[in-house]
Amino acid sequence: MQITLIPMRRDDTLTLARRRDVLIINGEDYDFGKLAEGAMLPEAAIDCPFLVGPVCRDGGMVSLALILPHGRHAPHETLFPEVITVVADGPIPLPPYDAVEHSDEN
Repeated sequence: MQITLIPMRRDDTLTLARRRDVLIINGEDYDFGKLAEGAMLPEAAIDCPFLVGPVCRDGGMVSLALILPHGRHAPHETLFPEVITVVADGPIPLPPYDAVEHSDEN
């Protein structure tokens, strides 16, 4: 599975996990097991507030783009995330939501 992250300043958070062709987004299963090789599933066909664009299968790999919510002080790795290639089942690590808490005393 290949996941492109699109950073966006939002107050909600994102958690991801994989179980074969199922992507678990914030606890909700999205099963792409029936997506045929070379096929594309339009964004409108999937009720997911984090999905951006279609979901495709090419070379046996499911590819999609998701919004990556981040805080006001997000670090560089969150604002400019690398594409994630997921090869194993389990939780998918994401860049941090925000940098270390900033003090308002300055």
